[in-house]
Amino acid sequence: MPADIVRSAPRHQGLLTALASLALLALALALWELASRRLGLPALVLPPPSSVAAALWKGLASGYFRPHLLATTWNLALGLALGCSIGFLAGIALAESAALRRLLWPWVVVSQVIPKLALMPLFILWFGFGHTSLVVITALICFFPLLETTATSLRQVAPERLELFRMLGASRWQTLWQLKLPTGLPGVLAGLRVAVMLALVGAVVGEFIGASQGLGALVIAAQGSMDTPLMFAVLVLIALLGVVAYQLTLWFEATLLRRHDLS
Repeated sequence: MPADIVRSAPRHQGLLTALASLALLALALALWELASRRLGLPALVLPPPSSVAAALWKGLASGYFRPHLLATTWNLALGLALGCSIGFLAGIALAESAALRRLLWPWVVVSQVIPKLALMPLFILWFGFGHTSLVVITALICFFPLLETTATSLRQVAPERLELFRMLGASRWQTLWQLKLPTGLPGVLAGLRVAVMLALVGAVVGEFIGASQGLGALVIAAQGSMDTPLMFAVLVLIALLGVVAYQLTLWFEATLLRRHDLS
């Protein structure tokens, strides 16, 4: 019985935390609604949550948001897959080769200090308006976190463990696959979490400039028509998309760590 109580305690604590977060959100929305109505703020400046909820429901019920949400999700997924894959493989290469790291690292740093969105006009010129430019800019934004965390994590394996693998006659590939990658996995996955958040920002802001479809493009359209409730409704969708993407990343992380007994 005491063991059951101990196991259930974290669940109850997590439930209480979730309820407290929801209560805080409800309080913030209530204060926002009250302030909007009492102060007589025009909806153009700060619409009350009820107006935002009405715009959100109208867009969802009519299917107006659907193509834009799908477009942003598509750009996010492809950009993440491309950028994280290249960043992960490049991180392994730089971690395994000191000569390659000395040769390429300065250029990697230079490539990151250039604002990615400043490159968007070039991408539009090269790839045109639409998905390709947005996927490329998203991939570029989430490339560096995976490269940095992978290269750093793989180089932080304890020297005595590396020496043990050498004494056992393990090949370089076996050391990488059976020691370095499992040991560095938490750090790599931390970089993935950062990449997911940055990728969503990149996809949406890229749509501000180079897209006619997507949640970012819809924000610009709402701004042009001075429809502030619609703009807030789209921001809510962007936030929800980010939360879903982050939770999927946490699930993926927990699955991998559990599989390697690192949780």
